[in-house]
Parts: sequence; structure tokens; C-alpha cells
Amino acid sequence: MDRQQEIDLARAVLGGDTAAFDQFVELYRTKIFQYSYLMCGQREDAEEVSQDTLLKVFENLNQLREPERMKAWVFRIAKNACLMKRRRSIFAPKYELSLEDLMPPGEWHDGERRLEIADWKNLPDAEYLAREMSGALRKAIAELPEIYRSVVLLRDLEEMTTEEAAEILDLSIDAVKTRLHRGRLAIRKKLDDYLRTAERV
Repeated sequence: MDRQQEIDLARAVLGGDTAAFDQFVELYRTKIFQYSYLMCGQREDAEEVSQDTLLKVFENLNQLREPERMKAWVFRIAKNACLMKRRRSIFAPKYELSLEDLMPPGEWHDGERRLEIADWKNLPDAEYLAREMSGALRKAIAELPEIYRSVVLLRDLEEMTTEEAAEILDLSIDAVKTRLHRGRLAIRKKLDDYLRTAERV
């Protein structure tokens, strides 16, 4: 469903169309669960967060005035539900990722650093690798500190704009850009490490 279809669906939901609300639940249930699962880390928590989010959306629909902001509004509710769930759990420490630690391995030659990046295309069993890579990517995202994971999920998985992610997470646009950059670097490093291991097998 493209952005315009999502806006049209939101208008129908706000207009009281029952069939549209059923379609909305079908569309967003999976999205919210996927986001919550990667944020909370536990299937049971993600299921509870998804249910809580959809219930709060239903209870507070009258507060939403702009249909084009429906997706951001829903994910803001999901984010808050995740935070509430995590407050009852053990928090992972919040810390900044070092850019130096995220750089691929390399050597210095004549004052310049030459990076060594794993060759992704020369690995055997492409279909098997694609499945393995998908699992490695999910694992890499799930292992990100929460402050980076939330930005990566909204920007790269849900394809939201920087402005929408900033609104949902109560961050400045610059903070979203910085966290997205560091999160992507961390994921790339983990995937690079994974591919180097695969090359040696």
C-alpha cells in the first residue's frame, strides 16, 4: 500500500467506515508487531504491545485531525507502549556508539587508511546465504542499542521520513540523522563480520 492509499484509508477510518477500520487493523497489526518485536525483543511483549497500541488507536481516533499523519501517530503510540513495557523490564544501558569501532577493518599506508570490506557477491549458495543474511540482518537490528534501533526501524523498515521519525521519537531532525547514520554503520559492521566468517567456512 503506497502513501496515498494509506492516507485514503485513514480518511475512511476517521469517517467511521467499519470495513476500512478492519482493513486498517489488518495492515497495521503486522507492522506494529514487527516494530514491537524488534524493539522489545520478546514475542509475548510484542503481541501485548500490538494489542495495546491498536486498542489505544481505537479509543483515541477522535484525537487525530489529519489523516496524512495517521502512520506517524500510530507508531508514536506503539513507541510509548514499548517504553512502558520496557520500564517493567530490565533496561539495556543507553550509550553512544563509537564511529571508530564501526569502521571496517583496514590498514594504514602512507598516512591513509585503506578499508577492507567483505566481498558479498563471491559467497557460495546464494539462496541459502540470502536466508542466512536476512536472519543476520534481523539479529544485527535487534542487537542495536534502543536509541539507534528505533530510528533504523522507522526510517529503513517503515520507510518514514526523517521528519516523521523525529516527531514520533521526540528528537530533533539532526539527532535522527546522526542516530540513523550510526545505526546503519553498526549494522553494516555486523554484516561485514558475518560475511567474513561465511567466506572462511
